[in-house]
Amino acid sequence: MIINTGGRTDTVQYYTKWLLKRFEEGYVYSRNPLFPNKVTRYELTPETVDGVQFCSKNYEPILAELPKIIHRFHTYFHYTITAYDKDVEPGVPSIDESMETLKKLSAVVGKQRVAWRYDPVLLTQKYTLQAHLETFERMAKTLTPYVDRCIFSFVEMYKKLETNMPELIALTEADKEALAEGLGGIAAKYGLYLQTCGTNGDYTRYGIHPSGCMTLDMMGRANGITFRSLKHKGMRQGCHCIESRDIGAYDTCMNGCKYCYANKRPQKAFENYQYHDPDSPLLLGHLKDTDTLQQGNQRSYRYNKATIKEK
Repeated sequence: MIINTGGRTDTVQYYTKWLLKRFEEGYVYSRNPLFPNKVTRYELTPETVDGVQFCSKNYEPILAELPKIIHRFHTYFHYTITAYDKDVEPGVPSIDESMETLKKLSAVVGKQRVAWRYDPVLLTQKYTLQAHLETFERMAKTLTPYVDRCIFSFVEMYKKLETNMPELIALTEADKEALAEGLGGIAAKYGLYLQTCGTNGDYTRYGIHPSGCMTLDMMGRANGITFRSLKHKGMRQGCHCIESRDIGAYDTCMNGCKYCYANKRPQKAFENYQYHDPDSPLLLGHLKDTDTLQQGNQRSYRYNKATIKEK
């Protein structure tokens, strides 16, 4: 089983102490977002977890403690750094700060375990096609020596964006083609492995690889382990990722990104933070008398699973 720490919220940046304590105590509770009274317990031990997928926009808070985790677990780290400023991503460090932190992360965990995420790609009057290509080239020139690959996707035009980002300009197929051609050309120039995730469309003619942002092949290559050949069902249309278990919660990320799907509204995350207890097995609050607690199914994907020894 793969554990996902950042699909619903930026756990690494805002809930660092809680996340570290969950790994220290060896278990976590996850509340079902569709059926709130159903809570699942997952064991966080090398014997029960095949790999841990980290996703964040700021790894600075956890860098010093990461060796404790990577010496026990197979890991892979997604670092999202986009072209956007505070007008779109209020709680995210600047591009230059983020790139410096990525370099530090790569030094700690190894470049083979780090993916730079440049997504979602969206257009406004400020963030034009040309602005994307110029920023992406500056970043690719700096980051390529420190990452395993770069993953990008085009923004999904879901209804909430009409309210949160009225300035958004809908991407046409011509826009996508031009962006893919430009990004692919820049990646080739710097020797950067570039792939899509969750994006419908074939851009292989531009040297862009179609894949999932977390596959068993990626996790296996990064950690020198072998997984069984299993179908990657994905999480949504166009997704080719292996199934994982997210231990976060929606409406808790205080980055405030205007394009975010995980928050109903930015202020909701700040309101919910008052219910966070770093000592609780749940990200928000505590187990209630009305809750039903069940043990998660932690089926292994590996051929021959063995405990990772301390290095």
